[in-house]
Amino acid sequence: MNNLSPRRIRILPTQLANQIAAGEVVSRPASVIKELIENSIDAGATEIEILIEQGGTVLMEIRDNGLGISREDLPLALAPHATSKVYELDELESLLTMGFRGEALASIASVSRLEIISRQAEDLEASSISSIGELMVKPAARMIGTTVIVRDLFYNTPARRKFLKSPKTEQGHIEEIIKRIALSHYGIRLILKADDRVIFDFNLAEDERRQQIRISTCIAKDFLQSAMCVDIESAGLGLKGYVGLPTYSKSSSEFQYFYVNGRMIKDRLVAHAIRQAYQDVLYGGRHPVFVLYLTLDPTWVDVNVHPTKAEVRFRQGRLVHDFIYRALHQAISAVKPEPVVDTVGAQFIAPLNHNTAPMAHIDESGRNELRPYTLDMLEALAPVFSAEEKKPEQNKTPENPGLTNPALENSRPLGYAKAQIHGIYILAENNQGLVLIDMHAAAERILYEKLKIQWEGESLIQQMLLIPIILEVSRVETAFIEENPEALKKIGFDIELFGEDQLIVRAVPALLKQPVQPELIHEVLADCVILGHSFTAQNACDQILGTMACHAAVRANRILTLEEMNALLRQIESTMRSGQCNHGRPTYVQLSLSALDNLFLRGR
Repeated sequence: MNNLSPRRIRILPTQLANQIAAGEVVSRPASVIKELIENSIDAGATEIEILIEQGGTVLMEIRDNGLGISREDLPLALAPHATSKVYELDELESLLTMGFRGEALASIASVSRLEIISRQAEDLEASSISSIGELMVKPAARMIGTTVIVRDLFYNTPARRKFLKSPKTEQGHIEEIIKRIALSHYGIRLILKADDRVIFDFNLAEDERRQQIRISTCIAKDFLQSAMCVDIESAGLGLKGYVGLPTYSKSSSEFQYFYVNGRMIKDRLVAHAIRQAYQDVLYGGRHPVFVLYLTLDPTWVDVNVHPTKAEVRFRQGRLVHDFIYRALHQAISAVKPEPVVDTVGAQFIAPLNHNTAPMAHIDESGRNELRPYTLDMLEALAPVFSAEEKKPEQNKTPENPGLTNPALENSRPLGYAKAQIHGIYILAENNQGLVLIDMHAAAERILYEKLKIQWEGESLIQQMLLIPIILEVSRVETAFIEENPEALKKIGFDIELFGEDQLIVRAVPALLKQPVQPELIHEVLADCVILGHSFTAQNACDQILGTMACHAAVRANRILTLEEMNALLRQIESTMRSGQCNHGRPTYVQLSLSALDNLFLRGR
C-alpha cells in the first residue's frame, strides 16, 4: 500500500477556479476511463482494475486500492470544482498530481448514471453515493479503496451518443489510454477486462526487465530489439527511454509516447525537436517510434493550458527543445556497426538487420569517434589506408578470396567483401552470415557526414578547377548568386556571373570527386533558391549537402575491386548514422546463417 495521507475534498475558491483552464472532459468512454484512472493514481493506488461492456458505452467500472474517500466528502466528490489536489494558487504552479480541476466526476455524473463506493483505512464500513436521484450517502461493502461505476454514458444526451463509434472502436481508444498510463506508471498493476475477457494484465514492473516487457507489450514485441536506450541529464533536465532506429519507422505517429514528469503529452516544441533529430535519417514521410520520459522541475512547466491536460507550456522552451534534440541526435549518431562482447568475453558481431539491431546508449564523444579516412569514392580507395591495413589483402586464399587476416574477422562488423552484384550491391561475409550493402547509399552517407563536419567548422574546403565550368542559368538563379556570394563560398563553391544568363564555376568542394557534373551545380542552386535567405541555417544546409553527397557518391554500375569494396566497408563502420543514407534508406542488411538455413530448409 501507499504511504500517502488522505486530503479532504474542498470546493475551490472562485478566484482559483477561474484560473484553471476549464473544458468538457467527457467526450467518449476513453476520456472517462482516463480521468478516473488518474484519480486512482493520485489516490496512491498500486492496483487498478477496469471493467467495460460494449466499449464502455453500457458500463465502465474502475476499482482501486487507493486511500479512498471519507463518508463526509462523498457528496462533495460530485460537486463542480471540488478537489483534494489543489488548495492554493501556489500548488497549481508546481503540480505533481495527474488531475487538479475537480470537475471530472461532476462532468461524468451529468451525462451518466454514476455511483461511487469508497472506504478509508479508519472507516468501519464503506459508503456509497449515486448521481441518480437525491445525493444520499448510504452504507456499502468494500475493502479500502474506491470503486466508480459509470452506466449508460450519454443516456440523457442522445445527440452526443450518436457521435460514439462502434463498441470495437471505442474499446480500441480505451486500450490506447491504458497503454499510455501503463508506460508511465510502472509501480501500478493495471488490469483491463472487456465483456468478461482479460485484455491487459500489466503486473508491477519496478525493475528494468519487467519494464521492458511492458514496453514490448504496449508497442511491439520487436521494438526493443530495434531501439536505442537514452539516459542523459543536463541543466536540470533528464531524458530517459527508448527510441527506435531510423529503419524501424512507421507510416503514422501512432507509436510515439512522450511523458513530462509522468504526464503523457503531445507538444509541438517536443515534436519539432524529435523530428529535427531524425530529419536526415528517415525515409519519406515515415515517423520514428519512441517512449521517452522527460523530468524537470515542476515549476518549469505549466500543465494548466489545455482542458484535457494533453498539452503543456515550458517556461524555458528553447532549453528543453535543444536538450531533447541533442540527446536524440547523439543517440542516433552513435549507432553504427561495431563488435560487442558477450557474457563469456568472446567477441561476436552485433546484428545489423534494422529489425534486430541492438540497443545503444548515448555516446557523449560524438563525432570524435570518426576515423580520419580521406574519402575518394570514384578512384582507388585502398591507398587511404595504412600499410598495416593493406597487408592482409595480399594474403588472399583460394578458399576465401578477398578475405583479410582471419584473426580480424570478429573485429569487422560488416565482414569482408566477396563480390559485387549488378554493379549496385556488395556481397560481404561476416561471422554471422551474409551482409548486403547498397554501395551508393553507403557512400552517400559517408560523404554527407564528412561534408557536414567541414561545414560545421567554418566552410567547406574548396578545390580549384583546372577548367572552369560555364553554365546557363535562370534569372532567379542569377539574382540569388548576386545577393549571396559569400554564402555559396561557405558551402564550397566559387561561382561568378558570366554575362546576363550564364555563370562560371571556378572552385567546388574538395570532397566532391572531379569531374563535377553540371546537374549537381543546377540542383544545388535550385535548393538555394527554394530555401532562400534561410539556406545557411543547419536544417536547410543539410538539404543542400545531402544533394551534393547524392550526386558525388559511387554511382550504380561502377565496378569496384575487392580492395575498394573492403575500403568502403571500413568507412561505413566508422561513420555515424551509417545504417541509412541521408534519404533514410538502409545502407546494409544482415542475413544470419540461420536465416539462410531456413531458406534452404536446412536444420542446424
